[in-house]
This record gives sequence, C-alpha cells and structure tokens, in this order.
Amino acid sequence: MGAVKAENIPHYTYDDYKHWEDQWELIEGIPYAMSPAPMIKHQKISNKIARLLDEELEACKSCHALLPVDWKISDDTIVQPDNLVVCYEPKGAYISRAPSLIFEVLSKATAKKDTTLKFELYEKEGVSYYIIVNPDDEVAKVYELKEGRYIKLLDATDETIAFDLGKCRIEIDFSRLWS
Repeated sequence: MGAVKAENIPHYTYDDYKHWEDQWELIEGIPYAMSPAPMIKHQKISNKIARLLDEELEACKSCHALLPVDWKISDDTIVQPDNLVVCYEPKGAYISRAPSLIFEVLSKATAKKDTTLKFELYEKEGVSYYIIVNPDDEVAKVYELKEGRYIKLLDATDETIAFDLGKCRIEIDFSRLWS
C-alpha cells in the first residue's frame, strides 16, 4: 500500500468545526481531539492559574483573563488555550486577535501538540508570553517573544515573575500553582 497523498487528506474549516460535538482544535485544517477531559491535577492547576490571573488583573481595566475560548486565527486554524489574557474587549463567539499571554497545562494527550505545533503557532501569531506548565514535574517553562522568536526566560518552580502586558503589569508567584 502506498503513502497517503496530501490531496486525499481532508482539509477542514471553521464552518465544519463549529458543528462538531465535543471539544476540538483545528490547526491548518487538521482536527485535534481535546479528549479525554483533562486529569484532576491539570484542572486544579488551571483553576489556580485562572485565580492568580484574576487577582493580578483586578486593577487593570484593559486586560481580561479567560478560560478556554475559541481563538480563530484563520478559517482553518482554531485553538483553545487553557488560560489566556487578552488586552482588549473580546466580543462575539470567539477571539480573533492574539492574546498577550497564554498558559498551556500539559497532559499526556496534548503535550506534543502544546510543545511543538502550538509553540510555533503562538510564536508566529505574536503571543508575547507563552507558559508551558508541566503538572508532573511541577515546572513552568516561561517564554517571552523577542524579535519574533520565543526566548526562554526560565523554568519556574517557586519564582515570582513579572509580565509586562503593555497596558498592565502583573506578577505571578509560580509556587502557588503546585500547593
């Protein structure tokens, strides 16, 4: 049997995506299932991130912490970051502009996609900060976009890191993610 030809692989768009059941992401026309649901440790860490972001952004009227929401990058690329910050007023069924900061909490089902495909996608789309959280190792790899490329700031475990979001400045105490 020969290799599958590119023209034989289905290419999906937002019109297809919006009718699918369950949770999916679409990257360059290729669907990625978001199931099974994340493990309890993943959910606990994501909830802590959401709480920390809400606390830090309380005084900032320009930036908003969001939980997974569709980010429609193009007609064939829609992703749902675990936690994100946008520094504009989101409107409609999805966001269409790059978030300022994204947290992805790794799971066995999504780790490869989060560390490769999404890393490159977020870098290309101009996300200022990308934090990849590994619940098993209790380490958060913190990247900052500099001259169009992600530069790793550090592997955070118990450090407090400041993030300049332009209109706001927030500090995240990473030790609070693991307790």
